[in-house]
Amino acid sequence: MPELVLPFSYRGAAGEVAVAVAPNAHPERLGCRAGALELPACTATVTFGALGYRAMFGWVQLVKSTDNRSAGEAFEMDPFSLFADAASPYCFFGHLPTLFDGPSRPGRDDLDWLAHSFLATTPFDGRRRVLALVGFSWGFRFRQGRVALVEPNTLSPADWRVHLPVLEAAHPGWSFAPDAWAA
Repeated sequence: MPELVLPFSYRGAAGEVAVAVAPNAHPERLGCRAGALELPACTATVTFGALGYRAMFGWVQLVKSTDNRSAGEAFEMDPFSLFADAASPYCFFGHLPTLFDGPSRPGRDDLDWLAHSFLATTPFDGRRRVLALVGFSWGFRFRQGRVALVEPNTLSPADWRVHLPVLEAAHPGWSFAPDAWAA
């Protein structure tokens, strides 16, 4: 059962994102590394009231972690590792794409890890631009070797706008609409 359901609309059709975050009890079943044991496994599924190309969406995810380059001071792009060098801001893109993430760490030193995940779309108008439709946060913490999950919470359009400088710097060939949730 989803922990969080987020409604959204796009071009007159309604949709929702169902988010589930649970401890990863079987990393091998999910294709995760062994270091993912007990860390969160996040799945966000999309349903939408339109068909075909109108239901083409993508996931943009940024992560702030005390083991990233800024030592947890800033969010950074979190691309799907197979496509880390791709010139796209999306970690997943397609027809009603599901976001799945199962982070892993080889050790259990104290750590804070927080993701901001946004469902977005790129209109078929010949321009590379990203329109955010809805977003949520989720994550985990290590304290004295123990894992604590950070429950998913709804993000606002203001949360999207905070990330625009990072998105624009990482993907200069794309534009990012500041008027999130307004599509």
